[in-house]
Amino acid sequence: MKTHQLYINGQYTESKGEEWIDVLNPATEEVISRTPKGTKEDVDLAVQAAFDAQKQWELTPNIERGKIVRELGNRIEENRATFIDLLQEEQGKDYELASGEVDLAIDYFRYMSEWARRIEGEIVPSDRANENIFVYKKPIGVVGGIVPWNFPIFILARKVATSLVTGCTIVLKPSQQTPNTAMEFTKIIDSMDEIPAGVYNVVTGTGSEIGNALASHEKVHMISMTGSVQAGVKVMEAAAQNITKVNLELGGKAPAIVTANADLDVAVESITTSRVANNGQACTNAERVYVHESVADEFIEKLRHSFESLTIGNPRENKEADVGPLVSQDRLEAVEQMVTSAVNSGAKVEIGGQRADLEKGFFYKPTILTNVTHDTDIMRDEIFGPVIPVATFKTLDEAIEKGNDTEYGLTSSVYTEDMNEAMRVINELKFGETFVNRENFEAVQGYHAGMRKSGLGGADGKHGMEDFLVTQVVYMQYKNDKQ
Repeated sequence: MKTHQLYINGQYTESKGEEWIDVLNPATEEVISRTPKGTKEDVDLAVQAAFDAQKQWELTPNIERGKIVRELGNRIEENRATFIDLLQEEQGKDYELASGEVDLAIDYFRYMSEWARRIEGEIVPSDRANENIFVYKKPIGVVGGIVPWNFPIFILARKVATSLVTGCTIVLKPSQQTPNTAMEFTKIIDSMDEIPAGVYNVVTGTGSEIGNALASHEKVHMISMTGSVQAGVKVMEAAAQNITKVNLELGGKAPAIVTANADLDVAVESITTSRVANNGQACTNAERVYVHESVADEFIEKLRHSFESLTIGNPRENKEADVGPLVSQDRLEAVEQMVTSAVNSGAKVEIGGQRADLEKGFFYKPTILTNVTHDTDIMRDEIFGPVIPVATFKTLDEAIEKGNDTEYGLTSSVYTEDMNEAMRVINELKFGETFVNRENFEAVQGYHAGMRKSGLGGADGKHGMEDFLVTQVVYMQYKNDKQ
């Protein structure tokens, strides 16, 4: 069993606290590692190290920072198999998704490294003679990066690569449930002499302790957090003490609208992928389907066949498994409770509806629910498991209205071969992302951001990178001897 340490100011160090957190393999329920339950004092030390290092890191030429960020991606690639195995062990991903996440993390470091030469300011005309107005883009400073358990290496890449290339330093808090990939990445950081001490730091522990200490710290200049709405509220409350900027990617309740003009095979394949990817534990997953009543029976039948073909198992033992475990016993019980509540409210189980028949692990069968109404909990609250409720609609107006009727606003999708329908839905849905005739997954060069309670700010591409920058305007007067 692995026992981890904190990483502060370029050195592995023991926590000031004496408690530990056990990390479980969700497929076997075995303890696979333990991490220190960090303290506020640990956070203070890490933030001070990041604060001190940031002054010099900001002065490092952009191109040099970009080379380092690219090399981090190269080093992950050299250890690709190790990261895939760790990811499957601690998080329960199937092999295809685990390898895809590691590859995406590699790509993200390389992509973000290319922004080193593209962080640009402006020259704005002045109203005064003999004056230039310069608009500078500068690093925001120390970033507190709070990483979730569902994509622990990819979202680490999002926060670390962007921080480092923009000239920020970072204090990272991995999820207490999935810290092993982050600690493996920390080995890479520790092996690279070109990364100054304090630029990257890791403090493990609980969100209530470490997350709050980071968010409320006066020397942290931005909190970049991915997690639940409830956790986001706590971060905002803590950050408000110092008016600290927050960048939040929170929950989702993505609607998938299937019109009468949809290619049902495309819709079924994409919605299946979008629902069971990561065992249903992604904020971008399709969470509810609205299908036109004229094609509902055919769609449900095809979707049922698609779900019937899925295999369940321990992804480390069976590379062909489509669906692995949920991350914890608590998550399993929460999904089970939501399905039971839906059935008690009149929903019909088309397939699944119960735990998988395996001796160990937190497995739940892929589940389709029909006869659900828009106002039930299963259609309004985030499920975060391999369960999809399906409702019907008569008009496109109705589908759009119900799709928008949610406190979330992260992702959405529409399936139709009619361009006019597609454009109407795109223009009228109120979500940060809309996917047309494809699965719900974003691109590194896009912009992953939500509306309403799905978050503030965003990630990926130019606009995500700019969240890590602040603007300084300089009014430069000069003498003109000719006047």
